Amino acid sequence: MPESKKSPLQFSLDLALTGKGAVPQAGYAAALDKAKGALEWLRGQQGKLELLGIPSRTDDLKAAAKIAATIKDMKTVAVLGIGGSSLGGQALTVLRRQSTPMVEFHDNPDPFSWAAALTRFDLKKTHFVAISKSGGTAETLMQVLTAAEALEKAGVKSLKKHFTIVTEPHKSALADFADEIGAARLAHPTGVGGRYSVLTMVGVLPALLMGIDVKKLRAGAQSVLDETLAAKDASAAPAAAGAALHQTLAAEGKLATTILWPYADTLQVFGGWWRQLWAESLGKDGKGSTPVSVLGPVDQHSQLQLFRDGPGNALFTLVSVDTKGKGLTAPRARAKRLGLDYLAGRKMGDLVDAEARATAQTLSKNGRPVRQIHLAKVDAFEMGALMMHFMLETILMGRLMGVDPFDQPGVEEGKVLARQYLQEG
Repeated sequence: MPESKKSPLQFSLDLALTGKGAVPQAGYAAALDKAKGALEWLRGQQGKLELLGIPSRTDDLKAAAKIAATIKDMKTVAVLGIGGSSLGGQALTVLRRQSTPMVEFHDNPDPFSWAAALTRFDLKKTHFVAISKSGGTAETLMQVLTAAEALEKAGVKSLKKHFTIVTEPHKSALADFADEIGAARLAHPTGVGGRYSVLTMVGVLPALLMGIDVKKLRAGAQSVLDETLAAKDASAAPAAAGAALHQTLAAEGKLATTILWPYADTLQVFGGWWRQLWAESLGKDGKGSTPVSVLGPVDQHSQLQLFRDGPGNALFTLVSVDTKGKGLTAPRARAKRLGLDYLAGRKMGDLVDAEARATAQTLSKNGRPVRQIHLAKVDAFEMGALMMHFMLETILMGRLMGVDPFDQPGVEEGKVLARQYLQEG
């Protein structure tokens, strides 16, 4: 395995540990001590927890690249899946480097929008990538069945050229469909849950079709994993320190909500992936906090009032990207004529940088705990690092809370009831 690069993520907990928004020092120290034990547990999971071995794998990339090469001449690739089978891939769309084929994600099985999509597609030049860990996801199977029928009505003779299936390597309805038509299959790792699967074939195949460097994506994830596992104490591992910060507030009854606030359009869709990761992993046994993803600067104008002066039971994670000195410039003369001296000669990125810093300070000065994450840019390496950070933070938070971060009993109950209602008509 090649030597891992250093994590590109910069963390600051200064505002959360000092000032009016500071968490109790004794409580944070106690949480860090518990997090140290969680870190030791995580180190012991090497070779056991399949997720930890995914970033260093290369064998599976060859199989994915071979399949991607057979699809590249298609006009459209429709990725079918829901929840963890789709959100990770969607988060990667900001890294898209090529527009042919056009990769689209169809996760929500709205009957009207799906029918419109099938009508819009040039079906003879459309390929469907169907993703379901279990192979029994009703929403995805409905899409697959109706897509196959639409293809046949359009005169397509060989369905296998129009489908690739990503599912666990065991018998299932989706696997049976793939075998029935002779479609290509890629294995969904059995030990990696959907919401943790973005670095597997679930995210890798769509990423390859979008021209994304998946080796860099995994290398970024590996950099954070190595940093976390090598940390001598929890305060030196941002994922563990972040979990400890959350747990400190939870112990004080001040963590009803955890808010992710990126100051970059490129990270807006990332929030959807993170929300599922946090909510489905930790919302159990009457415990957990509601994940909310907002966007800066736009949500300064729609939600900052509530965040600053509302209930005060949230932790804010502000994520910034290098914007200072970047973007278009406000014309100096015209800005001054309009009395806008503070904008004269300034880049748009200067404004975003100033607003990100101002929001962090405003929240802190009004007693709101704030932590800051900064990355120089958003590319494959940085995105892989950011995703691995939040996966590890979520897992460690589960250990601190005493809940299993890998199951989802509430989701399974809902699936059972939905099937019952369908059978009842």
